[in-house]
Amino acid sequence: MIKNIVLVILLFLPFAGAANQHNGIGLNEATAQDSATSVQLPPLPATPTRTAFIVISKLNQTLTVYDRNTTGDTVMVAQFPCCMGKNKGNKQRRGDMRTPESPAGKPFKITMIQDASTWKHDFHDGRGNIRAYGHWFLRLATPGFKSIGIHGSTNNENSVPGRASEGCIRLLDKDIITLKEHFAYVGMPVIVLAEDISLLPWETAARRTCAH
Repeated sequence: MIKNIVLVILLFLPFAGAANQHNGIGLNEATAQDSATSVQLPPLPATPTRTAFIVISKLNQTLTVYDRNTTGDTVMVAQFPCCMGKNKGNKQRRGDMRTPESPAGKPFKITMIQDASTWKHDFHDGRGNIRAYGHWFLRLATPGFKSIGIHGSTNNENSVPGRASEGCIRLLDKDIITLKEHFAYVGMPVIVLAEDISLLPWETAARRTCAH
């Protein structure tokens, strides 16, 4: 596991190098939500900077956006509660109700940003074919699996945060709009952490560094 984490850190050295200069800060055992409450987030950018990236924690059920501040440090710029696949563990096959985890050093990428405001889905729970994706679907390149993305939760907002999806990452409808309008772009790296990882080692420093 340590080797895998090191590979992820090396991949994001341009992002995380400045944050790693903070000494004496280890893995934060608190939840990501607790961490967010102690950080003053910067104002939302008018348009995506195209340098931000996403880390999704299955353990904490959060989607966190990181970017560089004016001095080049990596900082947390946004965080949203999210819903994962109903079943724990890395995705093995289609239909197993698991969210895929990005391989060490190989984050997923957003390949398409699609208007999903009219998309419907039948969850076979008696509600029929209903609107289910919020306004946007951020399609991810997840090798070996298709149709995985980050989207809203129309008619399923009570599932966020939680574990109830068929494998995608659900946000509240208002949050998928914020993510799309202010942060998301085609090519954006998306790290999905394994079940037993709360935060990557550099994330604690990134949450404590001045955002401005």
